[in-house]
Amino acid sequence: MVSVDYELRKKAMDANIKDALKYCYQCGRCTDVCPVSKVAPDRYNPRGNIMLSFLGLNVFNGQKNNFAIWGCTVCDTCDEICPQKIELTEIFTVLKNMSIARGEGPDYYTTQASTIYDAGKAIPMQPAIEKRREQLGLPKVEEPSVEEVQKILNETKLNVILKK
Repeated sequence: MVSVDYELRKKAMDANIKDALKYCYQCGRCTDVCPVSKVAPDRYNPRGNIMLSFLGLNVFNGQKNNFAIWGCTVCDTCDEICPQKIELTEIFTVLKNMSIARGEGPDYYTTQASTIYDAGKAIPMQPAIEKRREQLGLPKVEEPSVEEVQKILNETKLNVILKK
């Protein structure tokens, strides 16, 4: 028996597109131009994600590192080509957020977010980088205010997701 996830369907429909999704006529242009689906056609299909989301069917499958959702690089190529002007990448972002809320996001995502939370930036300064900047006559990079970054991220509840 197939169950419909009405929360998924509502979130997909509300993803910054209002009623536009109902006008998707499954032409497949999004999949035709998607660079990820070109290199991984058996693993990533934007059209399939849109169809499943629109119907409220499970796109998550309970899989860690679910490439079917996380394959989107948000290049916006599908948004630009869609004849109905549906903002597909907004829907894919909603799916990714739902995946994280379900605890099914890829480890690299939460590891990177944790690094930003702890250090204030994605790639903490390293002695080799500092030395190279000095050799090139570049100014030192100011350290971010970790407390300010954490305050902002706490407002988005990232600390809850990361269990910090």
